Amino acid sequence: MCIFCKIINKEIPASIVYEDEDVCAILDLAQVTDGHTLVMPKDHFENILDCPPVLLSKISSVTQMLSKQIVTKLNAKGVNVLTNANPVAGQTVMHFHVHIIPRYSAEDGLILKFKQNPEADIKRIENILKK
Repeated sequence: MCIFCKIINKEIPASIVYEDEDVCAILDLAQVTDGHTLVMPKDHFENILDCPPVLLSKISSVTQMLSKQIVTKLNAKGVNVLTNANPVAGQTVMHFHVHIIPRYSAEDGLILKFKQNPEADIKRIENILKK
């Protein structure tokens, strides 16, 4: 059983900030910034690629609601919302979860850097995805 399933089943403690019949949200023990929250389904799905669309929609709604609360109550200037699917993308816990990372300044604990691939063939990719 994964660590998030153990948290959901109350086998190990966590700082739960939201819970309903389908979704649980906890404060990440490794706070990148104050209020770093993980939103996850109570049922075990490995990542976003496996999560049923109806449940994914509910997780998105909860994520939006908690993001608004975090911005308001913690005086964050914004949030990054992200998920990782599979180890190559940085997923370390194989239970689908969404990170809400409050942002207080551009110099706080999260660094996102997009590097353009000059060799990308946009038309080729478009044709593959449209098939």
